[in-house]
Amino acid sequence: MNPAWLGARETRRLIAALAAAGIEARFVGGCVRDSLLGVPASRIDDIDVATPARPEAVLSALEAAGIRAVPTGLAHGTVTAVFPGARRFEITTLRRDVETDGRHAVVAFDADWAADAARRDFTINAMYLAPDGTLFDPAGGQADLAARHVRFVGDPARRLDEDVLRLLRYYRFEARFGQGAGDAAARAACRDAVPRLAGLSAERVARELLGLLGAADPVRALGLMREDGALAAVLPEAERIDRLARLRSRDPILRLAALVGSAKGLGERLKLPRADRDRLAGLAPPPALDLYRLGAARYRDAALLLAADGRIGRDRLRALLGAAEGWTPPVFPVGGDDVAALGIPEGPEVGRLLAAVKGWWEEGGFAADRAACLRRLAELA
Repeated sequence: MNPAWLGARETRRLIAALAAAGIEARFVGGCVRDSLLGVPASRIDDIDVATPARPEAVLSALEAAGIRAVPTGLAHGTVTAVFPGARRFEITTLRRDVETDGRHAVVAFDADWAADAARRDFTINAMYLAPDGTLFDPAGGQADLAARHVRFVGDPARRLDEDVLRLLRYYRFEARFGQGAGDAAARAACRDAVPRLAGLSAERVARELLGLLGAADPVRALGLMREDGALAAVLPEAERIDRLARLRSRDPILRLAALVGSAKGLGERLKLPRADRDRLAGLAPPPALDLYRLGAARYRDAALLLAADGRIGRDRLRALLGAAEGWTPPVFPVGGDDVAALGIPEGPEVGRLLAAVKGWWEEGGFAADRAACLRRLAELA
């Protein structure tokens, strides 16, 4: 196996720096999994590396080679190698969990490759790639990936005891890599662990939900979540999987708006970024279509939601989206200085007159030019 990123300049430089210090390293996780799926190297960003060496030794090796090293997670054995304008490499020492409370783990850096693989979440994430292209697959992830079978490494209940966030990750991975009814043992363990989801932060829940909604087709996985009680536990507003299934967009925020019965207050509860909160709130419920008042972006969102709700047909949707494409909002041609020129002093009357003229201009389809608006202003004044 020889993915393009394996031969990239920064990858070769990293491996050479570690090898010069006698440090063995293998690539692991998503970069290996996605490469087996044929994902282009340009879409594989951060790359995870595993090594038996302790983080202090990794830091020293990188610094000796002139590579910027950031101690991003020393407690868990992680050092990040940064190459300007290129990928980041997260290098983590092989480890085993000493104790865990379901969210955080105390780890020991005395694991071998088999023990490190045994503590990972899913078999498809527990594959290792040596710098010479040799694939190591101790958990059978390659066969699971080919069969579109998302399966926990070892005992699913134990993996969830270590970190209950893996429950949501299971359904997110089902959305992207799974098929059919999913893994029976995984789903049974998830059902048992649903009550513990209440201990997760809103930010972690939101990240997993939006990741699931970003999959090519999230509907099947959401159905599994609903059957297992996980969807109601983290998103009780999710009443419209049917509408989501009809939505012609892969935008996760728009999909979230389509999925829920009401998005009012949802952005705040999930602690989404301010821009996403405002966008979600503006779509609860889908507003009346008015390109000028909504702006092109919100107008497109509203049109897509109305179509998913069955309130407009495909041809009408195509026409509405075409109207929004390249639309330039008209500019109201008068302002406060024009009111002042009529001898009206600063105060509420200025705003009242401008609002009246603007309303008249809008009702006329924005056809009135500056001269016409000035005449109307003089009449009202």
